[in-house]
Amino acid sequence: MGAMGLLLSLYLAQGLPGGFLTQALPAILREYHVPLGWIGFSGILLAPAAVKFLWAPLVDRHFSPRLGLARSWILPTQLLAIALLFGVSAFHPEQLQTPRGLALFFSLLLVLVFAGATQDIASDGLNVRLLAPAHRQWGNAVQVVGSRLGQIIGGGGVLLGLGLFGWQTVFVLMAVGVALNTLPILCYREPLWPHLRSSIPHEKSATPSLRERWQQIQQRYGYFWQAGEMRQWLLVLLLCRMGDGLSAGMVKPMMVDMGYRLNTIGVMAGVIGSIASLLGALLGALLLRRLEAGKALLGLMLLQSLVTLAYAGLWAFHARMGKWADFWVFGINALEHLLTAMALIPLLTLAMHYTRKGKEGSDYTFQVCMMASLAGLAHVVSGWMAEALGFSLHFIACTVIGLVMLWPIVVWLPRWQQGGATRLNAARGVLFQEESQEQG
Repeated sequence: MGAMGLLLSLYLAQGLPGGFLTQALPAILREYHVPLGWIGFSGILLAPAAVKFLWAPLVDRHFSPRLGLARSWILPTQLLAIALLFGVSAFHPEQLQTPRGLALFFSLLLVLVFAGATQDIASDGLNVRLLAPAHRQWGNAVQVVGSRLGQIIGGGGVLLGLGLFGWQTVFVLMAVGVALNTLPILCYREPLWPHLRSSIPHEKSATPSLRERWQQIQQRYGYFWQAGEMRQWLLVLLLCRMGDGLSAGMVKPMMVDMGYRLNTIGVMAGVIGSIASLLGALLGALLLRRLEAGKALLGLMLLQSLVTLAYAGLWAFHARMGKWADFWVFGINALEHLLTAMALIPLLTLAMHYTRKGKEGSDYTFQVCMMASLAGLAHVVSGWMAEALGFSLHFIACTVIGLVMLWPIVVWLPRWQQGGATRLNAARGVLFQEESQEQG
């Protein structure tokens, strides 16, 4: 299997439980009459994805030479995910209506997200190491395609399957799906990357204290806040997805409150929306052949923010739309998925270009965590915000916040275009000179 096929299988396996958490879970919770506030709070389950940079250096540094750097972490985390999905299959969904049942269910999902976050660190590092810089937009396209395919199955597929087969069968099938997507990495013979030979531990060292670990983290990631351009880029990562974080978790509960059944949401919003994401990933990669990555990011994030405003209109006028209601509800949802996937391609491609050799996995992971951190916090408060404002005002507020959060991109963009460090133009493969060499 080629590099792209291998990466596709990894991100597909990762997308199965991820799709359930982000696409299916909000609708399922609303179906069982869980308040919007607690549906939004379920975003706390994504916390490991926001702080995985804390253990990313361990994934970069410690591994078995026999298995390989990526396989040493991907194989055990995949096996853990399979076991946890079998555990979820034994859960009775009626228990979601009780605080104890909800706490137990969330606990299982939290460990599942932790396993997926660790697998993601290793997969992202492998992605960066396998692909030449000029081809990274295609690697990111494969990442988005694999994740979205997983979301089609784990999100829309689960919602549809719950009505056809029942809870236990659906999650057993999901576990089998993760197992099948583990086979390619199980058969892969990973090379011993030359610049990582010295990272192999030959002897045990003393366990560092918490203070020493914090100093190590500062040393490891200080690269991102020591220079002006990097600080601006860090601000872009932190703020660019705030509007999306506030809005995304409330779309499916809004559909439930509109009267749509879970199987309808699964097919129309989950499957069609995720297919739109696949198309968006392809279009995003093709766009970077024509347009510089920074400009593409700004334009697509602007369009994505504006589409969020349409959800406010859907809630306000849904009852008056008659036979066109389904067209507008699911059409706007598909358009949002398409634009979100398109925007992720330049964003992730730029993140790859800001990684350092030998630290690809942890540097890339740190940037993805920064994207997820404030967006995740926004998701946590989104339910209470929607309860307080109502769906229409909530989505209007999300749009305004999303537009304001584009300002860091406007400030950062000239620095990226002028060059400051070695940069690769993602659209044309043009390598800039390093500023430090010019000053020397």
